[in-house]
Amino acid sequence: MSPVDWKNGTWKRPQGKKPAAEIVIAGDWAPIRDFSDTILEKPEHVYGDLLEVFRESHLRLVNLECPLVDEGQPVFKSGSVLKGIPAHIAGLTAVPFEIVTLGNNHIFDYGIEGFIQTRDLLSSNGIHFTGAGLSLAEAEKPVQMTVNGITIGVFSFGEGEDLTAAGPDKPGVLGWEIERIIDLVKELRSRVHIVIVVCHGGVEYIPFPPPYLTDALTRIAECGADLVIGHHPHVPQGVKIHNGVPICFSLGNFIFFQPTDLLYRKIGYLVKAGITKDGVDAIRIIPYEIGPDRLIRLKKENLQRALKKLEALSAPLSIRKSVVEAWHGFLKYYGVDGFKNEIAIILEEFEKEPQKGAAMFRNRLTTWQHSSHLTELMTRIMEGSLDDAPPWTVAFVAEYFTRKVAEGFAG
Repeated sequence: MSPVDWKNGTWKRPQGKKPAAEIVIAGDWAPIRDFSDTILEKPEHVYGDLLEVFRESHLRLVNLECPLVDEGQPVFKSGSVLKGIPAHIAGLTAVPFEIVTLGNNHIFDYGIEGFIQTRDLLSSNGIHFTGAGLSLAEAEKPVQMTVNGITIGVFSFGEGEDLTAAGPDKPGVLGWEIERIIDLVKELRSRVHIVIVVCHGGVEYIPFPPPYLTDALTRIAECGADLVIGHHPHVPQGVKIHNGVPICFSLGNFIFFQPTDLLYRKIGYLVKAGITKDGVDAIRIIPYEIGPDRLIRLKKENLQRALKKLEALSAPLSIRKSVVEAWHGFLKYYGVDGFKNEIAIILEEFEKEPQKGAAMFRNRLTTWQHSSHLTELMTRIMEGSLDDAPPWTVAFVAEYFTRKVAEGFAG
């Protein structure tokens, strides 16, 4: 039986205390595409009826998924290059968000200068940040804040895509060094009441997190974190309660507009955590839809369908064998044709813009999400086991890649 009450989207610690404070955590925030003008003109409007959820809480945290700069030189990288402008800071201060995480794959899209401008803009607006810096020491520095007498520490890290992981004298994000993350969590544990770890990683658009990610976040939960939050896949993934520690593997898109009619890229959820000095005593999952110009909180039948889907997505996550089976389902769905298509796209980029093509190929070699995907795909092809994935796993993946907004949630 699941420890989460999926009828209400809540989890409560047995014999837990009444929360003394509440924190709301959101996913990827980037003032791009259709949301750009709305944030400039009506910064509160873009949050729709979720704004009250944020404002009734004591602390608010979000992932800033791009630099905020007037101009500059974009970098060559494997994926898209994103940016907002300094005036978009109004979309953060309007809520207001007190903490942003920067350990992601876009914060250095306009190089070191773009990062410095963004960091200074955040500081001048009273917004704390963690997960990136001009050195490894700065990237490792957590945010510490006290709310209603409860001291909270927040870490942010990512996969260091496009070789953006920070080094001793190298600007970058706090990268995929899990042993180091564990040491940092243990050290922070001795100084605060609550430790929150935010991870930006995993494979985009798939319904279940890959084994390397579930293993890493489970270890972080075991070493002293009170709450572990994930994003980057741009779709919602499930929740696991491990030894009393909630792990939310992907919150899905937040203020991150994608021009698509695929359902799951238009769905996300907030995590509202009730805390005491003894830890996280409760969480509430708050699903929403990403509309044309604002977020819309799901209610009634749509809320129940979303929570039922999250329950199904969460069910396999506590059993590693099921996590591996779910991963094999993605590998089968992607298949040989998916690999050929990906290589063709990279080769086409090489012809048009060699530096872009090189960045795409290099990232496949150096980032966990890509190297584990391609290594295990090739292994299963060589073993003749690619087609052995359980049908339920392939069906879930197909649904995530094909189901349209107009169709609504599957039964």
